[in-house]
Amino acid sequence: MQDASSSGGAGEPKAQLEVMNGEKTQVWSQAELLAKAHNITIQQDVAYKRTMQYRAVPLATILPSAERYASVQFVASDGFVANIAGKDLAGAGQAYLAIEEQAQPWPALDNSNPNKTASAGPFYLVWLDPQAGKISSEQWPYQVVKIRVEQPLLSRFPQLVPPEKLGRVNSKTNTQAMRGLQVFVKNCAVCHKMNGAGDGEIGPDLNQPYNPTQYFKPEFLRKLIRQPASVRTWKTSMMPGFDTQTITAPELDDLLVYLRQMAAKAPGPQP
Repeated sequence: MQDASSSGGAGEPKAQLEVMNGEKTQVWSQAELLAKAHNITIQQDVAYKRTMQYRAVPLATILPSAERYASVQFVASDGFVANIAGKDLAGAGQAYLAIEEQAQPWPALDNSNPNKTASAGPFYLVWLDPQAGKISSEQWPYQVVKIRVEQPLLSRFPQLVPPEKLGRVNSKTNTQAMRGLQVFVKNCAVCHKMNGAGDGEIGPDLNQPYNPTQYFKPEFLRKLIRQPASVRTWKTSMMPGFDTQTITAPELDDLLVYLRQMAAKAPGPQP
């Protein structure tokens, strides 16, 4: 995969996007996609945190009838992996693929660091109406290199499911943990594995060697999830904060129950 900055020659974009629908693989160049694109405006862009204008195509252009697929995987060049339900891709959120133009490159994602000049391109999944589609901030993958139809994450990695019975754990807690699992899949699994299970490659495993509930007090774990820099920060930190629109207060409660329950599967000393 070559990004827009590595293009050369007569100025022809060389970046390619591989799309696998389970039956065939099609490779699209920037030039091919730009030829089909039109202008769109994204009011609250997740990557740039402001209104942005893009040349883009409806996702249906490259992945028709996405509602047929239980899960579609978007793989980014940095190891970020988003698994998004086909019904959401074909739903009210109005999914588009934005394509960076070599002649008009997008801004750097981190303007505060001159060593980080990468943009969100060359391909970026954006949404015209994310609120209508109940789209999370982690469902805006950028620097995408592959799109492929996959079995749902939990079908491929059943070890992500929390233990159903742990003696002192009651049915209400089990229900909370299962809801928390869905929060984890939507928001955390894009970067993190759990006991080696999952697709994410950016962040640490959340159960190996220890579960974060084993070394963070609950109030600091909540702070870490809401605003990571309020707990610890370093120049190469990539973890975003999750506000109450992205993960509601009840969902955060459920996520912490899930993490605590998964600690029983951690290879380190048990709580």
